[in-house]
Amino acid sequence: MFLVLIAAGYFTYRLLAKSDKPAPAGPAAGGRPAGRTILADAYVVKPVTLDESIEASGTLQSNEEVELKPEITGRITNIYFKEGVNVAKGTLLIKLYDGDIRAQIQKLELQRQLAKTTLERQENLLKINGISQQDVDVTANQVSAYGADIEYNKAQLQKTEIRAPFSGTLGLRYVSEGAIVGPATIMTTLQQLDPLKIDFSVPEKYRNSIKKNDVVTFTVTGDADKYTGSIYAIDPKIDLSTRSLRIRALVPNPKGRLFPGSFAKTTLSLKDNPNAIMIPSQAVIPGTRDKQVIVADSGRAKFVVVETGIRSESNVQITSGLQIGDTVITTGILQLKPGMPFKYNKVQ
Repeated sequence: MFLVLIAAGYFTYRLLAKSDKPAPAGPAAGGRPAGRTILADAYVVKPVTLDESIEASGTLQSNEEVELKPEITGRITNIYFKEGVNVAKGTLLIKLYDGDIRAQIQKLELQRQLAKTTLERQENLLKINGISQQDVDVTANQVSAYGADIEYNKAQLQKTEIRAPFSGTLGLRYVSEGAIVGPATIMTTLQQLDPLKIDFSVPEKYRNSIKKNDVVTFTVTGDADKYTGSIYAIDPKIDLSTRSLRIRALVPNPKGRLFPGSFAKTTLSLKDNPNAIMIPSQAVIPGTRDKQVIVADSGRAKFVVVETGIRSESNVQITSGLQIGDTVITTGILQLKPGMPFKYNKVQ
């Protein structure tokens, strides 16, 4: 019996000793096996010469354009133009009835002449104290008032003649002789087609790269030829809704092959950039608010916010966020986290 108790105590001691031994090293719960490091390809940022160009959608517009409307209400008595023809500045296009205004001018001229005669008589009477100075002043004021009324009616008479405000091409006619027209009536349009304007917008990041007199190349729908223009105006304000810069260029159109309102695909060539930064497109991580890349920082992953520029088939320009000599990770991006160590598989 005594020997059985000794044997039971010995086995109990052995079991307790085994339970106190440390567990062998192994994978952490839910984690990566110890000692395993991610292998990633990398690209060393180096300067390249980049011939930058910006493509944008534009719209052709007339250099000058106006809807011809009368300034006064009246009846059209004569139409002197044909639709679609070129006219010079000052050409008479439409005449409104002016008989009542001419009659009013004639009446006022007679009244002024009578007032002048009366004034001369009163001035002679004033010399012999036969009339007061006040009476003379009243008559003189009447002479001036008649003159002012005559000038007003002459101005109204000019408004019965609708003339071309500038040289250009007339559009379609919307009225006929005998029609009663008013200030809201569009009678025709006049457009200056040579030169034309082209409006387009570019992202705000190019605001310091574009200057006046820069050349713009563009094509229009249905025409294989390329046309050129020159920038002459840049909007000083960035559009708040699109964060873009509005630009206007002047386009020669001597043969009249371009039409206002046409859609234009524009290309604006910027100056060569000898120190441009281009990296593989797959290195850029798109986000909802910004874009990031992973750079090597002492063998660990560091996430950096960048801004991108133009793209090629396989590369993208980085305009801010990277420096020459930085090492950018191009593979294994989804597995890497900020501060995580990695090893290079291949470096370009």
